[in-house]
Amino acid sequence: MNTEKFVIERSLPQDLAAAALVGRVWRPAGADGRLEGPCVVAVRDGRLVDLSAHAPTLSALLERDDRLQLAASAAGEDLGPVADWLASSLRHGGDPLHPHLLAPCDLQVVKAAGVTFAASMLERVIEEQARGEPEKAHAIRASMTAIVGEDLSAIEPGSDEARKLKEVLSAQGLWSQYLEVGIGPDAEVFTKAAPLSSVGHCTAVGLHPASHWNNPEPEIVLAVNARGEIVGAALGNDVNLRDFEGRSALLLGKAKDNNASCAIGPFVRLLDTHFTLEDIAAAEVQMTVSGADGFVLQGSSSMQCISRSPESLVRHAMGRHHQYPDGIFLFCGTMFAPTEDRGAPGAGFTHHADDQVCIYSARLGGLFNPVGLSDRLPPWTFGIGALMRNLAARKLI
Repeated sequence: MNTEKFVIERSLPQDLAAAALVGRVWRPAGADGRLEGPCVVAVRDGRLVDLSAHAPTLSALLERDDRLQLAASAAGEDLGPVADWLASSLRHGGDPLHPHLLAPCDLQVVKAAGVTFAASMLERVIEEQARGEPEKAHAIRASMTAIVGEDLSAIEPGSDEARKLKEVLSAQGLWSQYLEVGIGPDAEVFTKAAPLSSVGHCTAVGLHPASHWNNPEPEIVLAVNARGEIVGAALGNDVNLRDFEGRSALLLGKAKDNNASCAIGPFVRLLDTHFTLEDIAAAEVQMTVSGADGFVLQGSSSMQCISRSPESLVRHAMGRHHQYPDGIFLFCGTMFAPTEDRGAPGAGFTHHADDQVCIYSARLGGLFNPVGLSDRLPPWTFGIGALMRNLAARKLI
């Protein structure tokens, strides 16, 4: 895949003229004495407009009832063509000395729903049975699907049918914690990343250096405000370490949350009359992984195959039982679970350093991230304290 062509031509939605896009960028210090820092922006007519004077954080913008009006017409500094920002992001990644796109979330906690698609649910069960050893997965996959089949998508989570299947599988010693959250009454929702730790478009994602079986997870990410309202969506890569989680579900935190292991972007598309919850529910997400070794992996995930609706996932994540005063970004899960061999027969897929991951959905655009090791990528240093100090110094709060 031509990465530069992907970033310049496919980063933005196909129906860009109708899309209300907001996000965050990093502006370096200016020769005029302007301080460096993150800015909230909107995309208008192919250009970026700084909205920081109206909403210093993306979280604050999403809480406002007039967010669509702000995105469309609020006064703000013109920061130039989006194409220039995309080109700079591609050339310089997350280098603070150069302008680049940031992950569009800031104060929101990044949550993720797991085992929401039947296809990936079976792969999680296989990981568990294999105890994190990829060479065992092929045989377990064959024996597992011979008993339960390859498609559990018709089973409604929490239904009588799901309960009866649980009884059958339990009697054969095949029930799993992954099946419990996949077709049981309670969804798996975990914390993927802390506020401000996610990386954006064109910045490298990180793998824990001790992992030898891992994969990208292309997903729709919901932007949810403090009132539990889904107000927009973006693309995300929920980088996953299959060996860590396969050894023990108690290693989920280590499998999911490492330096640069969460990518979101390029922008949030706000819900409006042109982009609705129905459009999110019908979204198709495509992904290509290109390796320096010539290996190419392609896959897709359809939100039409999800077992729990986006609204249901939000209700499991927040409500009277759990409040998030700055909102959340919620990964919806993926049906993509690569099994194609990369190397030894039966070993399955795993990332190599310098892989390039391109995720695309027509109504949201494209998210590109190269792959590196978490301990070799730039450390995360700009947290909530740094953000508050920066906004205060720039007189935005």
